[in-house]
Amino acid sequence: MERIWLNHYPNGIPAEIDLDEFDSLNEVLLRSCERFGELPAYSNMGASLSYAELDRDSRDFAAFLQKSLCLHKGDRVAIMMPNLLQYPVALFGILRAGMVVVNVNPQYTAPELEYQLKDSGAVAIVVLENFAHTLQEALERNLTLSPVVITTEVGDMFGMVKEIFTNVAVKYLKHMVPKWKIEGAIKFKAALREGHEQDLEDVALTHKDTAFLQYTGGTTGVAKGAVLTHGNMVANLQQVGAWIAHDLLDGKEVFICPLPLYHVYALNSALVFMKIGAHTVLITNPRDMPAFIHDLKKYRFTVMIGVNTLYRALLDDPGFAHVDSSSLKVANAGGMAVQRVVAQRWKQATGVPIIEAYGLTETSPGAICNPLNIEDWTGTIGMPFPSTEAAVLDDDDRPLALGEVGEICVRGPQVMEGYWCRPDETLKVFTPERWLRTGDMGFMDERGYFTITDRKKDMIIVSGFKVFPNQIEDVVALHPGVAEVAAVGVPDEKSGEQVKIVVVKQDPALTEQALLAHCSQHLTGYKMPKIVEFSSEPLPKTNLGKILRRKLRDAHVQHWIGGNRRKNYRR
Repeated sequence: MERIWLNHYPNGIPAEIDLDEFDSLNEVLLRSCERFGELPAYSNMGASLSYAELDRDSRDFAAFLQKSLCLHKGDRVAIMMPNLLQYPVALFGILRAGMVVVNVNPQYTAPELEYQLKDSGAVAIVVLENFAHTLQEALERNLTLSPVVITTEVGDMFGMVKEIFTNVAVKYLKHMVPKWKIEGAIKFKAALREGHEQDLEDVALTHKDTAFLQYTGGTTGVAKGAVLTHGNMVANLQQVGAWIAHDLLDGKEVFICPLPLYHVYALNSALVFMKIGAHTVLITNPRDMPAFIHDLKKYRFTVMIGVNTLYRALLDDPGFAHVDSSSLKVANAGGMAVQRVVAQRWKQATGVPIIEAYGLTETSPGAICNPLNIEDWTGTIGMPFPSTEAAVLDDDDRPLALGEVGEICVRGPQVMEGYWCRPDETLKVFTPERWLRTGDMGFMDERGYFTITDRKKDMIIVSGFKVFPNQIEDVVALHPGVAEVAAVGVPDEKSGEQVKIVVVKQDPALTEQALLAHCSQHLTGYKMPKIVEFSSEPLPKTNLGKILRRKLRDAHVQHWIGGNRRKNYRR
């Protein structure tokens, strides 16, 4: 297949990357720590960790896992915390010990956490105390789960005075740590101290060794662990590195990371910028806009990532007008489509365009990106990265002509090996020629730029996070007052989409409040229905009895458009 996009690459970007420069992510880390030792690697809430300190602390944690816990190469270790300095220490400690990182969303409910721990077979978990009560509940729900529990507090990596003040404030003044009790839990700082006294056994790793089990719903809604190897991750670091090489300088960049490291987009970005010796500023809670803007004012940042809704939230906040963005070189967006109005406002406010990229958990995640030399929003997701092929295929896996809409498929060294312990699901997402089916519909133009037109499945994207109707419907249907339910995604100005459920009652007394209270026991916040509609008629179905979600979604969209038209007309 002709890679016509290569003819439109900016000067200096290679068609292929060097896959053999690094054997593993560990080699990338160690080389960066050696090159940039005294430079700041990560900062968070006013505290910093140099590359030399990251090397030391991750080594100590790795030794603790190996010697104190007697864990072995290939064992899975989970991390459940927001963006804190402990995250990269734990992350690289796990990898240096030859083990596999299982990233966990700290906002998970107990059933969601229970499932991921069971499915991954995690033998240990590092958890922020704020979420230890959820872990406690998950372990009580399933007594066969017995991971070693390592707990940390928000201020554990701060200096002594700041650490004490922060931890006291979080626990006793802000009451952000619900009561919990897990027998045998080990303190993170105690683990570092113990590991410091032990030798680390170097583990030989190759491209074939697994680095991450990164959980995703894929296109079916069943939570699956994408097996991302060291080879997958190193390939994507090299691909993205080649894409940005002529714009960013080693050891000179300040990278703002407001997205959570447990999400593959932020994770990959943090690894890319660690590779070039950047100073990464971790934002723990980007919804706390005053604190977020305070950090933006504090650092002369040069790079930033975000999703469309985050950029919009910044632009809508009056404080952002006082942020000095004159040093900004690159603003990258992924996870969801960038809206034209947001891109235009951002360019006007900062002078820098938003560079939209595209990827999947299954592609580590980068696959396609706009070049950094664009002047304005393109409305496309860009061109494939070096050493990456992309194609638009029909339902019979045949390539379509330029401009024809089909399923966007990807092939390259960053594409996952498959889903953890799910060969059947793996077969579903790969063609016989090893093209990964993305589930996104779109087309390619004559320059090799790709445009997404629609999603093949019914997944809902809420602020960049995938929500699957099947899961929502299963939870709602558990309520005895529900006869039928359908979940659909509907337009929302802030989050892109929001979850709507259409319910046929079994119990006439069922109320919206009762239903939402039921849902909150089983669903993370971003998965919660925001609109509840009760229908007096049976839901529309196919001849086979399958609910026609699209019909319900289209009816809402038409009503929404009509309402906006009437609103605008009244103005």
